[in-house]
Amino acid sequence: MSDTIVIGGYAAQDLGRKIARHLRSEYASLVVDHFPDGEFRIRYPKKVDGKTVILVESLRNPNDKIVEVIFAAYTAKDLGAKKVFLVAPYMPYLRQDKRFHPGECVSNAILGKMFHVFDFILTVDPHLHRVKSLRGLFRTRVKHISANRLIADYIKKNLENPVIIGPDEESYQWAKTVAKYINSHAIILKKKRYNSRSVRIKIKEDVDFKNSSVVLVDDIISSGHTMMETVKEAKKHGAKKIYCMCVHAILADNADKKLKKLGIKGLVATNSVPSPYSRIDLSGTLAEELKKVL
Repeated sequence: MSDTIVIGGYAAQDLGRKIARHLRSEYASLVVDHFPDGEFRIRYPKKVDGKTVILVESLRNPNDKIVEVIFAAYTAKDLGAKKVFLVAPYMPYLRQDKRFHPGECVSNAILGKMFHVFDFILTVDPHLHRVKSLRGLFRTRVKHISANRLIADYIKKNLENPVIIGPDEESYQWAKTVAKYINSHAIILKKKRYNSRSVRIKIKEDVDFKNSSVVLVDDIISSGHTMMETVKEAKKHGAKKIYCMCVHAILADNADKKLKKLGIKGLVATNSVPSPYSRIDLSGTLAEELKKVL
């Protein structure tokens, strides 16, 4: 694709290169220079005039990354780019989808307005709860795809006798679908949240996990408190082999280390956010979706 160039952002160069290979497109890494006062400057190392720029970036650490991709988009258009696409597998701020307290901002709506500069946005498994579609948030073309099939394929290849657990009601769409793909059983738990760092999980079914590979599936592992409480509860029901799987491994506050201390057998995520646990590659799926709009 000679009229297309894939640009890997500061935190997504590996994913960007892989997408470019799938598309047989030119690739370049965005140059990001940081100044002592915290400001940064971005630069395109290759010409983008007349081309469709596919900007690939992980939006973990969103406050910096959002500014980076907006600067990059406006710069590309100023340099003569025909179109600018954003591939952001992890889309932040979507959990803040209503005014929980008086005077609060509704962050997801603001993000939608900020990203109007892009001609197309592609993301993976956005955390949609009260808002059911990204089309109501973003003022541009937007598409989201799911990693459920890829997660299911990984489980099929690597685990024996898996039982899928969704840690809470919001994990239903991931856990149930993954279980269906692998012809397994899914148990969806109920969660009571007391605050951002305190939750209670309860398995109400009379189950024995002693001879199963228990796989906890969710879209995001952020603080990890929901996963940690689920691990503890699964152990009460005889679980010996517990695996935590997610699409987006945010892993704030050393969540991965805390999960390992509880004795889990494995932590697996996609490469939507680069981490040592990114064993499921999204690049092929993202590239196939991009081909439909190029």
